[in-house]
Amino acid sequence: MPEKTSFVSVGVLAFFGGALIGSLISSARAKSKYGSIQPTVQFVNRNSTTAKLASLELKTPPDVPLKAHQHEEKMNRKIALRSSVEQENAIPRDLVVVRVPATSANIGPGYDCLGAAVDMWSEVTVERSEKFEIVATGDGAAQMPLDEENYVVVGLKAAFQAANKPVPLLKYTIDSRIPFARGLGSSSAAIVAGIIAGLVLAGHKLPCWGSEALLQIAATIEGHPDNVAPVIYGGIQMGIHDGNRWITERIPTPPGLQMVLFVPNFVGKTSEARGVLGPDVTREEASFNIGRVAYLVNALCQGNLDCLKHACQDKMHQPQRAAKLYPYLYPMIEAAEAAGANACYLSGAGPTVMALTSGAAGDIFTQREKERNDIAVAKAMMESAKSSGIEGKCVVTTISNEGASVVRVEPSFSSTSGGINFKENL
Repeated sequence: MPEKTSFVSVGVLAFFGGALIGSLISSARAKSKYGSIQPTVQFVNRNSTTAKLASLELKTPPDVPLKAHQHEEKMNRKIALRSSVEQENAIPRDLVVVRVPATSANIGPGYDCLGAAVDMWSEVTVERSEKFEIVATGDGAAQMPLDEENYVVVGLKAAFQAANKPVPLLKYTIDSRIPFARGLGSSSAAIVAGIIAGLVLAGHKLPCWGSEALLQIAATIEGHPDNVAPVIYGGIQMGIHDGNRWITERIPTPPGLQMVLFVPNFVGKTSEARGVLGPDVTREEASFNIGRVAYLVNALCQGNLDCLKHACQDKMHQPQRAAKLYPYLYPMIEAAEAAGANACYLSGAGPTVMALTSGAAGDIFTQREKERNDIAVAKAMMESAKSSGIEGKCVVTTISNEGASVVRVEPSFSSTSGGINFKENL
C-alpha cells in the first residue's frame, strides 16, 4: 500500500515549495503585505489611539510651508492628518456600496492555497432600514437565501461583532454578476462584501499591518484563504495558516495573461466537490503537486507562460472530481490546450473550467491574427462541451489586480467632496 500523508501537510508543503521559488526570484515585487505576525486577531482601542493623536500640538499653522530641517513638525502634521481621517472614518454611515470581484481558486495544483481575482464583479448595497430585507438580482438570485444565512449577512455580522456593536435593521441589495455556485468564488465575494459593508456602517477600522484582521475574519468564515485573499487584495494570492493566523502573499501577474472561462449551466456544490476527495493523499501525489506549485509560482514570477501547461497539472483534486462529478473536464482541458491555451484547469471546486491564454496587451484588432487566440480557445471549449452533452457559455476576461472597494457611502467621506472623485464614482 502506498505511503500516505494528510491534506493539511500537503497544502503547507505546496505553499512553501512555491514560496521558496517566488521569494528567491522576486521577493521584493511579489510582496504585498508587511509587518510581523501576531498570534491572534487583536483589535486596537481606537478611542485611546485617537486621544493620543489629538493631543499633538502643531508648532506652525498647517498652511505654512515647512523647512527641510523641520522633521518633527512634518511628522506631527502627518499624524494629525491621520487622526482626522480616523475620526471621520469612525462616524457610522447610513448606506454603503461595495464592489467585489470573482475569483478562481486552486489554479491547478494549489489546492486551498492559490487563487486569482477575476475581472467579473458583483455589487452589494447595504443601508439602514426599518426592517430586515434582502433584494437579490442577477446571476443566481433565485437560489440565494434571503435570510440571515446569506453570506453577505454572515460577513456583516462578523464585522459588527468585531466592532462590539449590535447589528441594526438593514436592507441588503445584491446585484450578482458573478456566476452563482460555479467555482468562481461567489460565496467568498459575498462574505468580504458583508464584512466591508459592516465595518463602514459601524464606523470601525480593523488593524492591517502585522495582523490583517479583515483577512482573518473572512478566511475563518470560509475555512481557507485561496478565494477571500484575492477578493480583498486582488491579483494572484498565495496563502497558508501558520498555526496562529492566516498569512498571504501576492504573486506577480504576467502581462498579457487572459482568462477564458467555460461556465456550465448547472451549479456545483462545494460540499459535494469536497466530499468526493478522500482524507489522505499518497506520497507520490503530494510530491507531484508540490513540484507543480513551485513550478507554477516560478513561471508566474518569471512571466514564462509556456511553462503553465505543466505547472497547472494536479493529482490531488481534479482527477477525483472529474471521475465522479465532471467527466467533461479532461476532454475540455485537452481541447483548450490543443487550440493554443497556455494552461487549463478546474476553477475552484467547479464546475467552471478555466483556460489561461496570452496576448491581452495592445489593440484587439491588430492582435487578432497573430497574437490573440482567445476566440479559438473559447470555440474549442464550447465544441468539447457540446460533445460531452454539457450546455454553458464562454467568457473571456482577465485577472484583476484590484480587490474589493467601497464605491459609495452616505454620508460621504470628505475625500470624495470638493471636486475630488475616484474613478468608481465617475
